[in-house]
This record gives sequence, structure tokens and C-alpha cells, in this order.
Amino acid sequence: MAGGSRQPGRSVTSKVLAILSTFEQSRGSLSLTQIAEEANLPLSTAHRLVGELIDAGMLANGPHGKIQLGLKLWSIAQNTGRQLRDTARPYVQDMYSLTGHTSHLVIRAGASSLYIDRVYGPQRVPRASRVGGRLPLHATAVGKVILAFSEPWVADAYLTRDLEAFTERTKTNPQILAAELETIRNHGYATTFDEVRVGASSIAVPVYHTGRLGCAIGIVVSSDMANELPRHLPVLYGTSKRIEEATAHIPLETLLGAFIGEKPTEMQ
Repeated sequence: MAGGSRQPGRSVTSKVLAILSTFEQSRGSLSLTQIAEEANLPLSTAHRLVGELIDAGMLANGPHGKIQLGLKLWSIAQNTGRQLRDTARPYVQDMYSLTGHTSHLVIRAGASSLYIDRVYGPQRVPRASRVGGRLPLHATAVGKVILAFSEPWVADAYLTRDLEAFTERTKTNPQILAAELETIRNHGYATTFDEVRVGASSIAVPVYHTGRLGCAIGIVVSSDMANELPRHLPVLYGTSKRIEEATAHIPLETLLGAFIGEKPTEMQ
């Protein structure tokens, strides 16, 4: 087995990426044993590579002998979507000011919604993601907007996947979801009710860039206020237009990086 891996032929790069990926769903620190198991690596290989990543500042020693993400990796990650985030932030903040609800801006990253910016409201709403976090496209309003208004192949590819149910209201039937996406295209916005977290509902609209989908913006409210979501559409549409105008001079690929605009052979 190459390099002591449990899988023959794995490159050093794939092993390092596997180690870093173990932290994607974890908000805390991990033990070396946990990292090795999650990355499917021998403990000795994980120990060596983790040590190198610590020396490089990508990982760091945490409390109780565990490992956590390093500040250098965090600093690099802040450049993801930075041009879009910096340009759109005043409008996202204004959207929050006008609605009083948690407001966010999202782009597509593979098969996920990647949260580029977020302003949190004062109400207690079950939180599903954070800035830099990801959620599957089918479970949130911003994700459904991305599926509905992206190039057709995006939804076609996504609907062939096994769709995870986060709550009993998450739509996982491809035919039902496809019909909902058509309704979203006709209405120009998407809503969700208790689909990713019980107690949280959302509404979202697309943001265009030179005639193509650029990103999506939306707000989240507690589900007991879900019937009030449509009244915020004028603010969302106005904010969408302002972001579109503010970013029109920036090439889309430059604005968003490599997340949108390239058709992958397989949606990750």
C-alpha cells in the first residue's frame, strides 16, 4: 500500500485533504485517533501528516491533547468569495435592518449552499449553518433558489442524488422537488418551513449577474412567523437588484471563484 495508506494508490495530497475534511462537520477539536479513523488512514500516517500541518499553521494543538483548525487555514479561507462578500455586505446588513430577521448571502459550492455572509437577528431561531458553513441545496430556501435558477444541468444532476431528510418536512422525493423548483421559477422566490431545522422557516430570491445566476439572498424566521415571510419580498427583491448593480462590473468567475460557471463531470 502506497505510503502506508489503508487504500492503495492514495497520494499524499489526497491524505492531507482527507485530514482537513474531517473538520468540515466538526466545530470543535478532534483527537488524533478520530482524525485517523475519519480520514481512513493508519494512525502513524495521520500522526506524521498532522504534525506537518501543525508546523505549517493549517492545524493547531488544542486543549486536552486534541487537534483543531489553525489560524492560517482560517485566514486563507476568508478569501473564499471575499470580493462578493465585501461588495454585498452593506446590502445584506441593510436587508437585516429593514426586516429585523437573520439575513444571509449564499453561493453554490458543488452540491451545497456555501454561506458567504450572514447578519444574525435577535430572535431565537434554530441555527443550521454559519458563515463558511454548508448545507445541501434541497433543504433551504437559498439552496432551492440556486437549484431553480441555475443552468438546467445543475438541478438535473442534483435530483439524481440521494437526498437527505433533516426533518420530516424535508422534501427528498425527486419528482416532488422538481415540481417545487418549477413553481419557484414561476413565482421568483422560494420558501421552506421546518425543512432543515424544526422551528426555522426561510424565504429567498436569486441575485443575477449579467443575465446569469450569481448568488442567492434570504432571511430566516421562527416558524411561528412563517406566514409573514412574503411581506418581506419587496426588501429581498430590492436588495437583489442593488447587489446585481454593485457587482455588474466584476466578472462572475472572478467574483465567485471556481464555485459557479464550470460544469463538473460529477457533482461533489
